Amino acid sequence: MLELRSSCEHCNTALPPESLEARICSYECTFCVSCVDTIIHNVCPNCGGGFEPRPVRPSQNWKNGNCLDKDPPSGKVKHKPVDPVAHAQFSAGIRAIPPEQR
Repeated sequence: MLELRSSCEHCNTALPPESLEARICSYECTFCVSCVDTIIHNVCPNCGGGFEPRPVRPSQNWKNGNCLDKDPPSGKVKHKPVDPVAHAQFSAGIRAIPPEQR
């Protein structure tokens, strides 16, 4: 079950469950689309993977109780701003490799 973390790890922008701006890596590291595109350039600073849009969990029970009421978003805030210099060094060798080939 996805945690649906509530904000961008870098800039702390709110990313509510219905946000289309949330991006996650396979470990659910969560960033806003702006930070993914302009700061970390689609290289997760925590694992080196790429990002995809985070799915939106249904707000109401359409079937079998699968909705936000039953499975609310995580209250966990992970605010760990990325050091741009350190990230540039880390990502330099892998940024040009497509995420599916890293």
